[in-house]
Amino acid sequence: MVATINGQELITYSDLLWQLALEPGTPLEQPRSDDLARALSLLIDQRLIGQEAGKLPTIAAKDEDVRNALNELIKRFPSQEAFYLRIARVGLTGEQLQEIVRQRVEIDNYLTFRFRSFVVVSPQEIAAYYRDVFVPRWRQRSPGLIIPTLEAETPRIEQQLIEDKISSDTDAFLDDARARAEIVILSPV
Repeated sequence: MVATINGQELITYSDLLWQLALEPGTPLEQPRSDDLARALSLLIDQRLIGQEAGKLPTIAAKDEDVRNALNELIKRFPSQEAFYLRIARVGLTGEQLQEIVRQRVEIDNYLTFRFRSFVVVSPQEIAAYYRDVFVPRWRQRSPGLIIPTLEAETPRIEQQLIEDKISSDTDAFLDDARARAEIVILSPV
């Protein structure tokens, strides 16, 4: 046992190894302490979001979404065989993998419901980003090339601003959730 969250969620060393196994390029034999600490932090965040998400029945993952998410996860690895060999090395069964992916999809559904649905980006924010960030970057990275127009870049800038706001809102939510939660580290990693 590595940690508990609110006395109801338990995180084990196996959970940490399973998390690392799902990250391509992260060593599994003799895992580095910073990789284990990062995995623990991520699992705590996932469990905190999961506790909130569990209060909303509408965020349940559909089987098709779980299959799609699993396929996307597998694509991050050199091959499907490499992926399955990696998860087998840490004792992660197909059933456990399905549950982990299902939980991740439900977390995504919750974050979409909680944050993405309410994000609004104004034309003024887009114009300010174009003027203050996009144009200076363009000039630095592509000197001498014609700068794309604001109209041409608006969809990409809007998407970037939406993602930035969601990330900021999610971070604030997690900071608050961590502050309210009872997180007990039973064994340092």
